[in-house]
Amino acid sequence: MGGWLLIVGQAILLPIFMAIIAVYVLTTAADVLGRLPLLDRVPPMVRHGLVLMAFTAAIIGFALVVAVTVNQLFAAMPRYQANLEALLLRLEGVGWIKTNPTWDDIREVTLERINLQRMFVWLLGSLTSFGLSFFLVAVYAAFLLAERTNFKAKLAAALPDSSHAEMTSRIVNEINRRIGDYLAVKTAINVILGIVSFAILWAMDVDFALFWAVLIGLFNYIPYLGGVIGVAFPVVLSLAQFGSPWTTLILAALLTAAQVYIGTVLDPRLVGKQVNLSPFVVLIALSVWSALWGLPGAILAVPLTSMIAIICGAFEPTRFIAVLLSESYNTEDEPGPA
Repeated sequence: MGGWLLIVGQAILLPIFMAIIAVYVLTTAADVLGRLPLLDRVPPMVRHGLVLMAFTAAIIGFALVVAVTVNQLFAAMPRYQANLEALLLRLEGVGWIKTNPTWDDIREVTLERINLQRMFVWLLGSLTSFGLSFFLVAVYAAFLLAERTNFKAKLAAALPDSSHAEMTSRIVNEINRRIGDYLAVKTAINVILGIVSFAILWAMDVDFALFWAVLIGLFNYIPYLGGVIGVAFPVVLSLAQFGSPWTTLILAALLTAAQVYIGTVLDPRLVGKQVNLSPFVVLIALSVWSALWGLPGAILAVPLTSMIAIICGAFEPTRFIAVLLSESYNTEDEPGPA
């Protein structure tokens, strides 16, 4: 029943959840600004307004990049398809390809089944719908930021029982701490990865370098599989663009090296175990949320599942669920009764 409601209510629920997640990042960014010289004297609401404007500008910029890329990519598609065909024609002369298997077999399983246009239509369609949701997210986030300062007063009024109000406040604070820190650090890491990837793509003269760099950073929010998916698209495009397997291999090696460094060095050191979810649970959550909400669900899988684990850990009847979801469960970490 709950899954059915999530699917049916996707158009309404997804922007709301995305706005809540965005508020965590924006609030942390505003707090960081407050620790900088001169900006420490700026009122919190002004800092929140600044980061919200930056967030809105990023959404508009992303939409423009996608729009420009769509037009240019489809215009270049015939050239890419021709380059792939020329590459396969060159490979026809290689002895083992010509005889074992036959050239007709190679052509059947490659050129006749490779449809770059269909492949990139899916990608750009997903990103376009994702980007359109972000305009609603910006509006919701603005209102959530404005009402955030009155939340404790509303909570006290809604829950006259002080113990219930205190309990709820501890749960919210724990979610704010874990999810806020995780998303802020993860966003910073993804920005670094995007910049490094852009430098690699630009240096190798890959078409639409900025778009692919943004895509790699965005897909890196998806645990385990996101890095592979993000790198796969520009690598496939480079093969179609240059028609050279060696250039494609070099690009794949450089982008993968950047992913490995981020995933094995920066990510563990900076992100650590803030969400405290079992790796197996993360994979299951990724499957479930992506099945419900597609690409946005895959990106939101970790923070949403972590929220569920924190809430379950706060109550005795559901604490076993938090134990099953966690990687290393510690009752002292949960916002249980005082």
